[in-house]
Amino acid sequence: MNNSETQFNFNSSNIIVFAYKKRKPLLIITFIAIVVSIIVSYTIKPRYESSVILFPTSSSSISQDLLRDNVSSKDILKFGEEEEVEQLLQILHSDDIRNIIINKYNLFQHYNIDTASAYPLTKLNQEFNKNFSFSSTKFMSIEIKVLDTDPKLAADMANNVASLIDTTMNEMQRERAFKALKIVEKQYFSLKNQIQILEDSLQGMRNFGVLEYEKQSEVISDGYAQAIIAGNTKAANKLKQQLDILAKYGGPFVSITNYLEFEKKQLSSLKERYAEAQVDAYQDLPHKFIVNNAQIAEKKSYPVRWLIVTISTMSTFILTLLLLIIIDNFKKTEIFKDI
Repeated sequence: MNNSETQFNFNSSNIIVFAYKKRKPLLIITFIAIVVSIIVSYTIKPRYESSVILFPTSSSSISQDLLRDNVSSKDILKFGEEEEVEQLLQILHSDDIRNIIINKYNLFQHYNIDTASAYPLTKLNQEFNKNFSFSSTKFMSIEIKVLDTDPKLAADMANNVASLIDTTMNEMQRERAFKALKIVEKQYFSLKNQIQILEDSLQGMRNFGVLEYEKQSEVISDGYAQAIIAGNTKAANKLKQQLDILAKYGGPFVSITNYLEFEKKQLSSLKERYAEAQVDAYQDLPHKFIVNNAQIAEKKSYPVRWLIVTISTMSTFILTLLLLIIIDNFKKTEIFKDI
């Protein structure tokens, strides 16, 4: 190994000795860094943080939980799991919630973004993402954090975002639920009208005396036979007329009766589905359990001035020391010696 290569081999004692030799420029530059970092830290507007902690609800069907008799399906009071947490986070990142907050609190003006400048929406979204954060916790809850120079505004916006979860999700689900309701409603009233037509047909047959085909035909047939045996022509003719009516309407009467019974069972099932569809379409239940609402912060969260000064000072000292070492080693190489 030649002399030029050995110049670059520094151990800890070499560095300390070198830093002591170069203490004057190191101290001057480090002092300047301290002063500049203090000035810069005081030019940064303090920002206050407010947060909301909430749990998502279970995503089970509200109608089934409320209307079904199955006790095991009563999930309306259960906390959501990982799937519901991911769904709720996706809702929080939606454009609907973002646009409502932007318009309600006039964030273009609040963040001093000129709408006539280049890419105003991009700048606004960058500011929004910097000041609004939505994340899941290890307890499967969701934390909504908002930073702002106005502590009251930060708390108001955090609470407002949380409240918009229900509005956004209900609107999304209601659009689909109303379409389902219309389909079930049409089927329900169509079947109900059909049953009414069948009942009207049966009522017309009852007006002719067809009340219970099997029993009536058995009783009238026995009476007709006895009347013939007894030679009671008048009674036999009268019973014969009733038997003719039964023969004419008996078959349709039995068919319609059986079909009507089947249709009424279908109507009962459809009525249950119709009630469920109405609950799903008009329900306005919350999709979250609020653990902590956002409160107005008493102390700023950003900037941490001592941390800014410390990091800036240490970084400046280390970079200056490295730069001095590099310069010193370059000066000792053969190429610089020849110059």
